Amino acid sequence: MNGKVTTTRTKLERGRSALGPALELVHTGRAPTRAVLTSELGVTRATAGAVAAELEALGLIRVDSSPGSAAGSQGRPSHRLAVRESGPVALAAQVHSDGFRAALVGLGGRLVATAPGCVTITADPAQVIGEVVDDCARLLRDSGLRCVGAGLAVPSAVAEPEGTALNPLHIAWPAGAPVREIFATCVREAGITGPAFTGNDVNLAALAEHRHGAGRGAQHLLCVATGHRGVGGALVLDGRLHTGSSGLALEVGHLTVNPEGRPCHCGGRGCLDVETDPLAFLTAAGRAPGPEESLLKQSGDLLRNEYADAAVRNAAEELIDRLGLGLAGLVNILNPDRIILGGLHRALLDADPERLRAVVADRSLWGRSGSVPILPCTLDHNSLVGAAELAWQPVLDDPLGALA
Repeated sequence: MNGKVTTTRTKLERGRSALGPALELVHTGRAPTRAVLTSELGVTRATAGAVAAELEALGLIRVDSSPGSAAGSQGRPSHRLAVRESGPVALAAQVHSDGFRAALVGLGGRLVATAPGCVTITADPAQVIGEVVDDCARLLRDSGLRCVGAGLAVPSAVAEPEGTALNPLHIAWPAGAPVREIFATCVREAGITGPAFTGNDVNLAALAEHRHGAGRGAQHLLCVATGHRGVGGALVLDGRLHTGSSGLALEVGHLTVNPEGRPCHCGGRGCLDVETDPLAFLTAAGRAPGPEESLLKQSGDLLRNEYADAAVRNAAEELIDRLGLGLAGLVNILNPDRIILGGLHRALLDADPERLRAVVADRSLWGRSGSVPILPCTLDHNSLVGAAELAWQPVLDDPLGALA
């Protein structure tokens, strides 16, 4: 009798330990059916069915009892699995030099609702973060959905474990601003339940792309992006962000690509940060930035709509060559199996993909014998989705414990 009880308990514990891995498989789209879930988890069909049923009871996924099968498959078709559209959400917020945005994000990286956002960022981080949390709280009240936590993306390296923004160069916040403490306090005072997290915007964009976008399936994913100002980079290794010993890894914006180039905020000269961002492109094309739209939108529109203009094309080629130099150096150091580009860099790749790939291949050690795929990011608002991933992670690690 005791043996049977022990066996039953062991099966139950094994099933519960599989809840997190199972939820992550559904969350990232890698287990669209119960049969795939069974195979990926390496468990029996009965255990996979019990795990799926428990995740459904928690309100996280939906199990379609009308089974479907892929074309050409044999045997009994399997039940379909999907995230529950009416399930819990994470609050997500992003601050950048041209404003901020708030959103609710469900499992699967699905944007449930977004607020229009603000276009003015003051020098007081507490005021800005307080306003963005107010927007988050309004979205949550209007939705009536359960909240699992909150995440904030900021345009700065975020030191760990303090959660301070060390170099918010393109917004007027003081260096070392305690953004995580401010965000957590604002979330708590707004009556929002769940933990609060903060991270660098490009790190979070890379995490989102790895789970839901152009980086899915990569083992060593390098992301380089330029948003409204500056350049950032991130590395995702085996599904987890590589942030270094104190959160400051992959500050790729300060790689020198033009020794005689523009002075950089870091004290150097000719860094990627000032040689390949939207302001650099507008300047190289001889266009004065206008005050009415973000620099990212102005540069993207110019590249897409006026590429036939010689000045615009020459400016694009100049930035592509410098970006390629930086990417080649990173390939030599990091040996990624995929590179994804965001912001203006994505638009530059779209404008002349062969030129960029040729520069990287020519300057990287192994470029000619085994070139690294270079792809555009595919998610809209990937930093917002990545901020939500921080809040979803405790649930993915332990669904029962996080939702108890």
